[in-house]
Amino acid sequence: MSISRETEEILADFGLRSSGELISFSPIDGSEIGRVSVGDPASACAAAEKAFVQWRVVPAPRRGELVRLLGDELRKAKASLADLVTLEAGKIVQESLGEVQEMIDICDFAVGLSRQLYGLTIASERPNHRMMEQWHPLGPVLVISAFNFPVAVWAWNAALALVCGNPVIWKPSEKTPLCAEAVLALVNRAIERFGDAPEGLVQLVQGERDIGEALVDDPRVALVSATGSTVMGKAVGPKVAARFGRVLLELGGNNAMIVCPSADIELAARAILFSSAGTAGQRCTTLRRLIVHESVAGALVARVRGLFAQVRIGDPRQPDTLIGPLIDEAAFSGMKNVLGDHLERVEAVPGGFYVRPTLVEASAQEGSVLKETFAPILYVLRYADFDEALALNNQVPQGLSSSIFTNDVREAERFMSAAGSDCGIANVNIGPSGAEIGGAFGGEKETGGGRESGSDSWRAYMRRQTNTINYGSDLPLAQGVRFDVAP
Repeated sequence: MSISRETEEILADFGLRSSGELISFSPIDGSEIGRVSVGDPASACAAAEKAFVQWRVVPAPRRGELVRLLGDELRKAKASLADLVTLEAGKIVQESLGEVQEMIDICDFAVGLSRQLYGLTIASERPNHRMMEQWHPLGPVLVISAFNFPVAVWAWNAALALVCGNPVIWKPSEKTPLCAEAVLALVNRAIERFGDAPEGLVQLVQGERDIGEALVDDPRVALVSATGSTVMGKAVGPKVAARFGRVLLELGGNNAMIVCPSADIELAARAILFSSAGTAGQRCTTLRRLIVHESVAGALVARVRGLFAQVRIGDPRQPDTLIGPLIDEAAFSGMKNVLGDHLERVEAVPGGFYVRPTLVEASAQEGSVLKETFAPILYVLRYADFDEALALNNQVPQGLSSSIFTNDVREAERFMSAAGSDCGIANVNIGPSGAEIGGAFGGEKETGGGRESGSDSWRAYMRRQTNTINYGSDLPLAQGVRFDVAP
């Protein structure tokens, strides 16, 4: 069966037919697999603005019920949606199933959260007064997602935004529009079961850059949550700030792993393989820099080279494949621009761009080592002193994820301390890639500073209000100020 026919059958399971001017191509073989219609940003923002007026006053636990129903629909459609992710984004089946499971997990998290949007009671200095802090819905939330996680990142944002009382507008990557259409079909099923959600509560606006720009510029959008490159973030951030909107930016990463003399080398090697080669090196948390102590560098580098040489690369639909294709020719060209003749292209499926992960020994952290190339390139840097390793970890513009392999508790604790890794994620004895939904996800510096998913990330989708209540018969002022009218 052709890939286009396979896609057509999956879309039919979601009640969808291919039509429109925006074309989707499968990275597996480069073939056209479907089309969608370009959306209308102005209409979407107007509908979201109206929906907000109704949704914000729905009790949060009731809002959580809609997200529970969405999680239920995702469970039913997990296999089909994962297959579509594989066809359109090129992920191996296991990774696609994991991505849909992330959606289910964040729905479960958000349902519980809907009863835990806690405020504070604050002691007042004034007699017969009480202070408190509460959280209110913010307004329409725009989610801009990238091709490498075509469904999960939307869910991270949407599940929280909905229980927090906000409508959601989704601008997916133009490279993975079909996945977004399938998810919206599941959302609509959940809304139908829910019964009384306002029209325009969850919308999908397909298109290319101009569509995204129009949505970002619209003052009716209260929060823009954007996942993508640092270049994109530098364009989005100032635009939203100029209209005093909020941004949640999840941008580039240049993630490192430090491997210390006491490390379990085999454990580290397994983590390096997944972190550097998973999703064909196209995760924002992909391992790109390996900082290894000179005493164990020889053995570890040899082991990693062996793993890179033997890993199965090919059609991501096959169960024994561990590395699928790059998303498109542009990604291949980006990798070739860095590696030149050292790039090894793998002949797997005609029309696709398949490459073998490449290990590059770097004498210094400069040039391309400082940049994020969205491909499976792993730079090796050797160190002699632990302070040197920490400095190398931090001396890049990005600050998303990091990890250390060590059995020395002092090294581990220093790495996680205020004087250690400057990244938003710092792991010990696991790689920098493959986060769980329970923790806040995001990073510092050019990664953007935003936090999505778990912990208290929900606060980004709400507005804080401080209240002071006077239940007495006098009107004392704070700080002992007297402002009495003369008798």
